[in-house]
Amino acid sequence: MTGSILPLRVTGLTYQPGSRRLVDDVSFELTAGMRTVILGPNGAGKSLTLRLCHGLIPPSAGLIAWGDGNIPSAYLTRRQAMVFQKPVMLRRSTAANISHALACHGVKRRDRPARVAEALARTGLEALARTPARVLSAGEQQRLALARAWILRPEVMFLDEPTASLDPSSTRSVEDIILAIHNAGTKIILTTQDLGQAKRIADEILFLDRGRLIERATANEFFAGPATPEARAFISGELIMPKHLPRQTKDLASE
Repeated sequence: MTGSILPLRVTGLTYQPGSRRLVDDVSFELTAGMRTVILGPNGAGKSLTLRLCHGLIPPSAGLIAWGDGNIPSAYLTRRQAMVFQKPVMLRRSTAANISHALACHGVKRRDRPARVAEALARTGLEALARTPARVLSAGEQQRLALARAWILRPEVMFLDEPTASLDPSSTRSVEDIILAIHNAGTKIILTTQDLGQAKRIADEILFLDRGRLIERATANEFFAGPATPEARAFISGELIMPKHLPRQTKDLASE
């Protein structure tokens, strides 16, 4: 099978593991081409939405459909990848981490060295090929996580706040790789609460707040004038209290 797994159609997506609904009746459709950024404050449900779409956790309600709705699960799994904010590094070298990913996806041993070299070159990790992955800096580990995902040639890549713990220089390096992945034809779906990053990367914005999709617009339209009070408050830097956290009313200074 060689067809596209896109579009991704999400309808009434809900996740409620207990008494509190963390993702609440979210619906959208994503197509190839544009870089999609899911933006919102901490606790908005961004990461959960990504994990639900990637199939890591089952929804409580709603539908996630790929392509024509009849794509075999094995093919669907092979055509998408996900990179987390804190990637897990295997206890082996940088190059061996990439080679292991290829082995898990059935790439023949004789074909792996060239693919590994390609991934190292694309992410600027050639000089660190023999370095144990677990001693790399946070930025280098994130570049390695991107290399492992990109070398599998996914059609869709989910990125869950990939630069949240990085310094500006490392953030720039990771963003450059993300843009290169997009330019090579992979659909980017990225979560962030960083307005600067959203402006640099997004073609379209899905703005989430308190588990709900509040607004969707092109990046230019969204940042020029958001249509909802929640988005306007977020862009202006107002502190938005998650609804599940009580307001602190006690005068701490009096203690």
